[in-house]
Amino acid sequence: MFSEDSFLRRHKIITGLAVVLILFSLWFLSLRRGPYQNYAVDFLIPANGKALEAPGPLQVGVAVRDITADLSQYDSWTDGNNNAKYDIIEDCMKPWQKPLMRAINSKAHFFDTEKAAKSGDTYVDKNGNGRFDGCWIAGFSSNRPAKGVHDPQWTRAVAVRNNGVTVVMVSVDAIGLFNNDIVAIRKMINPALKVDHLVVSSTHCHEVPDSMGNWCGPLPQFDCGPYVQKIQRLTKEAVEEAVASLSPCDMYCATADVPKEGYVDDSRKPVVQDWHLYLWRFTKPNTDQTIATCVNWGNHPETLGGDNSLLTSDYCHYIREGLEKGVPEPNGVKGFGGTCVFFEGMVGGLATQLHTSVPKRDGSGTIKEETFEKAENLGYNVAILAANALRGPGAWKNETPFVAVAAKTVMAKMTNPVFKYGIMLGIIHQGYYWGGYSKTETDAIRIGSVVISTTPGELYPEIAVGGVEAKPGRDFDIQPQEVPPLLDEAKKFAKQTPIFGLCNDEIGYIVPKSQWDIKAPYVYDNKSQYGEDNSGGEEVAPAVHKGMLETIRRINDTFSTVPAATAAAAK
Repeated sequence: MFSEDSFLRRHKIITGLAVVLILFSLWFLSLRRGPYQNYAVDFLIPANGKALEAPGPLQVGVAVRDITADLSQYDSWTDGNNNAKYDIIEDCMKPWQKPLMRAINSKAHFFDTEKAAKSGDTYVDKNGNGRFDGCWIAGFSSNRPAKGVHDPQWTRAVAVRNNGVTVVMVSVDAIGLFNNDIVAIRKMINPALKVDHLVVSSTHCHEVPDSMGNWCGPLPQFDCGPYVQKIQRLTKEAVEEAVASLSPCDMYCATADVPKEGYVDDSRKPVVQDWHLYLWRFTKPNTDQTIATCVNWGNHPETLGGDNSLLTSDYCHYIREGLEKGVPEPNGVKGFGGTCVFFEGMVGGLATQLHTSVPKRDGSGTIKEETFEKAENLGYNVAILAANALRGPGAWKNETPFVAVAAKTVMAKMTNPVFKYGIMLGIIHQGYYWGGYSKTETDAIRIGSVVISTTPGELYPEIAVGGVEAKPGRDFDIQPQEVPPLLDEAKKFAKQTPIFGLCNDEIGYIVPKSQWDIKAPYVYDNKSQYGEDNSGGEEVAPAVHKGMLETIRRINDTFSTVPAATAAAAK
């Protein structure tokens, strides 16, 4: 028989283990749920196109905030072998990781400590925690600490208002922000400003601080909270300032053709691109005084490649500089003044300039190497196209700028184990739903004869412009699911149809299901292609297409209920 003391000890142990198990279960459940498990959007404003106020002159407001990382708040370091990496991996580990990785290293040679020691890398432990806490650059490898700042990074907000509806569109120089991050910003906005909807698009720059937790060290720590909080706080400030500065304006629109050589390549078959720049210019009424210009174009900002250690917004910086201040000679253009906002477009597929030879403005040749000279020429070349289009005969005034917005929460099933279990564990994209689903969002915004669609990741352009293929040997013996093409639907009434990529989320590549190709024999040249490993799975594209189509059709309904706008769009 057990003594009373023995029974009490066993009881305490069992109780303690039960408490630990309960606490662990609650912690795990909180990770799976995320902070906004029950948050959802599903609306059209104004409902049925019936405006609360009579349409009048469009109002616009713009504001910017500098979100550049303060490198003095991070550990500084010396790159002893100048390879853009911090080679002494143990210096980057948390205390609990070190014994685990030493055990792994003894069997799998996870890292070569002797080689690392010879690298000459050193760091200054500013916070005294015994670990190298660098400012990790997103994109490419997860071991790329910043050495300095080449140009500032921004969050830029454009607010529009008419007929009682206020919408704010934000572009952030970030690799991506998750839906929960955007919801948090929405909840921070002063309700007295009566913002009906906020959309936030990331430029997807591959040379800015990690905002997703995927690139934060040779052993990713999945912890970039302080920097994301900085983005959220400053974006909230920019949104509120933009709304507070709303004033009447004229809106001019233009669409420029992008040359098919020297600007962007599609590195994955089938080769499909939207070869256009979508452009706006807001001016003070009946004047040539610019308040803001906007550019929408789909191309990965990764010109500098994976060896660059300076923070930069890549070619986006030069587009904005060129339209605000002008492009210097030779072959330059005059700037517009005001504030330029660049909105990323469709970058799936993969739209990139990494392998592109960019023409120099002086006509002396092309640049293929991954340099700032290449980024400058690419950005300025785009700025020249944009400026000439906005000043050219093809520019048109948006005469009846009725404002409407539609939004829809979308549930997408994650079949890629990295995404599925990463979300389940709360490591990435918080918010897991039973059956392997994750929550995201699609939106559509109408400004007169312009209809903007948003996509929550890196959309393959064929889903929007057409050209989804279903070739023999495909993984799924189905016909294209993502039909009709989104832009065909948007163009039924709209005169211009830009798409904002990585908007209100970053769920990775949105690959047409009939083009999903991870099983041999492969469809294109019997070779596997890059894309599926950075996608949530083959069910994502059909779900996103369905959501985008629904929001576009809701916005189309507003044209039929506003006769003046319909007549203007038909001209």
